[in-house]
Amino acid sequence: MSSQPLDAISEQAIDWMVALHARTPDDALLQRLSQWLQQDPAHQQAWERLERRLGRPLATLRALEQRAPGQAAEARKVLLQPTHSRREVLAALASVGLFGGALWGGWRSDTAQNWLADLHTGSGERRSFTLADGSRLSLNSASAVDLYFDAAQRLLVLRRGELLIQVAPDPRRPLRVRTAQGQVQALGTRFLVCQEDAVTRVVVQEHSVRASLPDGRWLDVQQGQAALLRSNTIEPLTDDQQQRAAWVNGRLEVLDEPLHRVIDALRPYHRGYVRVAPAIRNLRVQGVFPLDQPQEALAALAETLPISIEHYSPWLTLIGPQQAQQKKS
Repeated sequence: MSSQPLDAISEQAIDWMVALHARTPDDALLQRLSQWLQQDPAHQQAWERLERRLGRPLATLRALEQRAPGQAAEARKVLLQPTHSRREVLAALASVGLFGGALWGGWRSDTAQNWLADLHTGSGERRSFTLADGSRLSLNSASAVDLYFDAAQRLLVLRRGELLIQVAPDPRRPLRVRTAQGQVQALGTRFLVCQEDAVTRVVVQEHSVRASLPDGRWLDVQQGQAALLRSNTIEPLTDDQQQRAAWVNGRLEVLDEPLHRVIDALRPYHRGYVRVAPAIRNLRVQGVFPLDQPQEALAALAETLPISIEHYSPWLTLIGPQQAQQKKS
């Protein structure tokens, strides 16, 4: 049975989305996209329809273009084929080899982890779970965990994101959290584990944990302390890290962090693409910000820092240096 072809505006929206995700967007591309979105309400409607249809798997297109140059055009052809669900879109992409081999492995380690993990949260979502042993697990936005509980072990594998766990005591089965860099072991305690880029952050709120690397090196981290697990070392942190668990209550508490890290923490709660200009990435930030109202958080940042925030559409936000004329006013 034949299907009606997509209209011209929907095809343009696909072209823009492929261009946006196939490489790191520059200012010129973002400006052109914002202009297109503002030209006609139908443009933004087409963009939003495409976002809903795909569930944002197009983040893989950037890796696609890097690993298989020129294949973004093949992705566009697939996306132009009328389908009715995200599953059909992903199956079609797989049919042209876009999720094969190394690329499938890369996609699986990012977007699909949330879908395939035992417990997961989406963007802007926080959830709490009571595990089979009575432990209480909370997941921050865009997090994914696999569970391996049996008569001999209690193991959580943090695939992505951040967790906070109140561990139910069980001397026979110490609870362990495994990450890309190592693992954290506890008996009865409360601690936070965050999988960051090339590092695992551990913050202990009650009692103590033992952090260890695959080569056998380990460090006991006591209540109120924190540490970073890297590929070849465990680094104790001397500054207070307890505020990092504030996301459980819907807050982002920042003592002294660069702006780009604050924006990274807000990204999962913000709809659309946010770009921070290189010139202001390292501005220092302090404050308490609402995670569930990211626009309010951005407005608060603009009030206290020499930055300007431009919203070109619900899907595009550019953060740059404050202009001289704005400073005078």
